[in-house]
Amino acid sequence: MLDRTLAPPVHPLARVTLPAAEVLTLPGGARLHVLANAAQPVVRLQAVLRAGKLAEPVPGLASITARMLLEGTATRTARQIADEVAFYGASLECDSGFDRATLTLYCLTRHLPLLLPLVLDVLTNPSFPDEELQQLKTRTIQNVRVERKKTSYLATERFNELLFGADTAYGRPFDEAAYQGLTAEQARDFHRAAWSLAGAELFLCGDVAAERDVVAQAFGGVVPAAPALLPAGPVLTIAVPTAPDHVVMAGSLQASIRLGRPWPAPTHPDTHRLKLLTNVLGGYFGSRLMRNIREDKGLTYGIYASVAPREYGTSLVIGTDVKGESAGFAVREIEAELRRLQEEPIPAEELETVKSYLLGKFANELSTVFEQCDKYKSLVFLGLPADYFEQFVQQTDAADAATLQQLAQQYLSPADLQTVVAGPVG
Repeated sequence: MLDRTLAPPVHPLARVTLPAAEVLTLPGGARLHVLANAAQPVVRLQAVLRAGKLAEPVPGLASITARMLLEGTATRTARQIADEVAFYGASLECDSGFDRATLTLYCLTRHLPLLLPLVLDVLTNPSFPDEELQQLKTRTIQNVRVERKKTSYLATERFNELLFGADTAYGRPFDEAAYQGLTAEQARDFHRAAWSLAGAELFLCGDVAAERDVVAQAFGGVVPAAPALLPAGPVLTIAVPTAPDHVVMAGSLQASIRLGRPWPAPTHPDTHRLKLLTNVLGGYFGSRLMRNIREDKGLTYGIYASVAPREYGTSLVIGTDVKGESAGFAVREIEAELRRLQEEPIPAEELETVKSYLLGKFANELSTVFEQCDKYKSLVFLGLPADYFEQFVQQTDAADAATLQQLAQQYLSPADLQTVVAGPVG
């Protein structure tokens, strides 16, 4: 009879290998990456371009250009685009990040050939209608004004500014005046330069074996209007931490805390062991920060420590929200946990628990072809070796407490972390 008082046995994660992608270089210069999996009759098509904040000549231009692609083309209005997508039960989204911009289509496999003309029209022929542009600017500015009434937004914005520099894409705060001044002509110029399919990385995954050639032919037949814009790698401010910074929000009952520092890139030889160390600190519900700040002290609903990898600057961030009067105490407790990792080896049982959690979570993140494709994309954009995830499994499993303590001493000194608190005075 099953004894439900005993936890099931934990088995080590077997060797993990991502499915191999087929890569085609198309006549126009784009590359098509294909990951086929016929488990479900669905497909995801993504066009990823160097059209993020790093490439924009004017603050806000990358974001507004990406969002305007779905607001009309030379042959379709925004309503017609939305109706066509809805008719096929599909999803079409466009967003812009720090490094790149992405147009994403989800649909049933049988509808992909019918939707490809729409996707290409949106990518290559946006009209940037002025009325929709003005409405988008108004909505965005209103949304940012609402967000800036939240301590969490202010703390993150100021933290990134101090860490990377206010004049870089990673650290530049939202500039309402600059955003309000953006014009349709600027968006058209940026689209011609940065959205050229000559520099696109196309990712086709799902039940796509029979559709690969259709997609390759459709995108390969597009003659890019201009060479791909390849922005030079930015010079980022790898700042020596300043004194703790306080963003005052008078009358707020809550304070938001951000601590962190520049962090080794994913290509660094210590990256997998550092990921394990970060999870011990604050990467899951049973982490040290959660046990101390939430469970023991009752200061917060949640606290985390995570690594944000970007193409030109990775960072460690520790974040939480507490009562305004508890902010100083919470910061001291966080620093105490950092010192404890430096001074005491992680107990064997705790280390094995975190390893099992981390490897189990990783295995779960490979359960669908879309998730597998996301892992593969990180290899492409971060310049990682093909066996990166195999090394992650091996090095995580082999990591020992002495090595993690040495890494904590090297990377987790409280004096090396930038601290930002947004909240009431004091």
